[in-house]
Amino acid sequence: MSEQALTYEGVLEMFRETREQMKKTEQLIKSIARRQKETDRMMKEQAAEYAREKKERDAEYDRRMQKTELQIERTSKEVGKLTGSIGRIVEHMIGGRVLEKFQVLGYKVDHYSRNHYYQNSKLGISGEIDLILQDGDVAIFIEVKTKLETADVRKHLEQMEKYRRHVDAAKILWPPTTRFLGAVAGAVVDDEAMDFAHENGLYVIVQSGEAVEIVPTPEGFKTQEW
Repeated sequence: MSEQALTYEGVLEMFRETREQMKKTEQLIKSIARRQKETDRMMKEQAAEYAREKKERDAEYDRRMQKTELQIERTSKEVGKLTGSIGRIVEHMIGGRVLEKFQVLGYKVDHYSRNHYYQNSKLGISGEIDLILQDGDVAIFIEVKTKLETADVRKHLEQMEKYRRHVDAAKILWPPTTRFLGAVAGAVVDDEAMDFAHENGLYVIVQSGEAVEIVPTPEGFKTQEW
């Protein structure tokens, strides 16, 4: 196979094609450089945006933390007020002659005690009873809440069961003939809580002005004894 002779026109065509290819290559390099420059710009903008958002997030986190701390502080104060309110309710109950209220119902209670704590390590039980009215034959255990709800009544029923077990194990705390009765009290009493208490044989005491009243029991009411 013979080689074709290289002519002057052929050489010119080769130079022309080479220049065209070089132009395309140069355009491609410029295009890549522009894209790289645009990419760098976008990355810088994204980095700046991320830094700005991070700064805003940190500032928002700090604001929320400060708000949370203020809420905790306010909650602590409210808890303190609530504790004081319960104490005042008990005082009003005493001032309102709650002993006399139960005496009218036929109970010969003549003295009371507050904040009665008990614990039995062997049985693994412990608790506190807000107020106990008593004489030699009967003791009425009262749970006091600022706002009395059904869960509070249920808890008091469980408390009565635990305390009965505690007394039975100790044997010497109360005369064996003492009857244990229950009552719940509140400055505000939820209707469902009142109904639930009566259904389970508990008296319900409500604050009325500066005194207290025992809510009239419904027909068929029967006190529960422990």
